[in-house]
Amino acid sequence: MVRMTLATPMLHTARLRLRPFTDADADLLFALHSSTYVMRYWDSPPWNERARAERFINMCRKMADEGTGARVAIDRASDGAFVGWCGLTGWNPDYRSASLGYVLDEAMWGHGYASEAAHALLQWAFDTLDLNRVQAETDTRNVASARVLEKIGFMREGTLREDCVVNGEVSDSWVFGLIRREWRPAAVPIPAREERR
Repeated sequence: MVRMTLATPMLHTARLRLRPFTDADADLLFALHSSTYVMRYWDSPPWNERARAERFINMCRKMADEGTGARVAIDRASDGAFVGWCGLTGWNPDYRSASLGYVLDEAMWGHGYASEAAHALLQWAFDTLDLNRVQAETDTRNVASARVLEKIGFMREGTLREDCVVNGEVSDSWVFGLIRREWRPAAVPIPAREERR
């Protein structure tokens, strides 16, 4: 399998800007990933050192250089506030598959930003990478994340029993899949309601 560099996209939605990470994002990333509450359903413990954020940014660049995926920072278009990140990893051009993941700051929950960002990144990926399948996993207790995935067209395909052990706590994960023929480019309408401040 021959790998090529995969340029991290710059994408815009009605309310969001998705862009490559820069070194200036390290403090924001560290704040996001060091939150025990935000990371409570994640498959690794919260970060306890800022160097993890720097390594994360370097890994994003490495993924792009190696052509294995794309992770983007998410900013709110109206004021530039950092929302979180969304990414496609494990891109396999032979199988035409990848995995979707995202993490949003707690203050940004409940606005539909996760669905909007993931939808934009998926549209780019289906158009650019010729994907056939995208997979996502979420802790079975994370009902909000499951709703995000279902909203953008993923189907729950099964349960991985006791697949994660974080800080001694065993948890199950749901596996979701989205197949190209089921993809609906207009699956996520922009919410018409007023945004919470």
